[in-house]
Amino acid sequence: MAIATRRDDDDPDENHEINVTPFIDVMLVLLIIFMVAAPLATVDVPVDLPASTARPQPREGEPVYLTVQADLSLTLNQAAVTRQTLAAELARATGGDPEERIFLRADKGVPYGELMEAMNALRDAGYLKVALVGLEAGAR
Repeated sequence: MAIATRRDDDDPDENHEINVTPFIDVMLVLLIIFMVAAPLATVDVPVDLPASTARPQPREGEPVYLTVQADLSLTLNQAAVTRQTLAAELARATGGDPEERIFLRADKGVPYGELMEAMNALRDAGYLKVALVGLEAGAR
């Protein structure tokens, strides 16, 4: 017993392909929606970075602290330094070992760009191991 798949009275010009035009229209509309919505998802959010819930790491020996104060002056451990003398003072404080970790502290009011300048100065001096120092979350 055979099943007929085509009747003689059907229109032979009937097209059985998928019409992709509505699909393309929907995709273009979605593309526009995502292009408009993506910048809105990256809006600046006010952040209070200094507090951290991370456990303090054990220290080997006496750490070297570089502090960026609110007036943008630099302090290496307890001595004030300038950006020009930073490399020489770091070499003296670390015994010339660029593998030693430098702990970078900054006041809350220091602009992010100034903090990056301090990190760039450390990198230019050859110190690539930099740890950012913050308050413990419960110590506020």
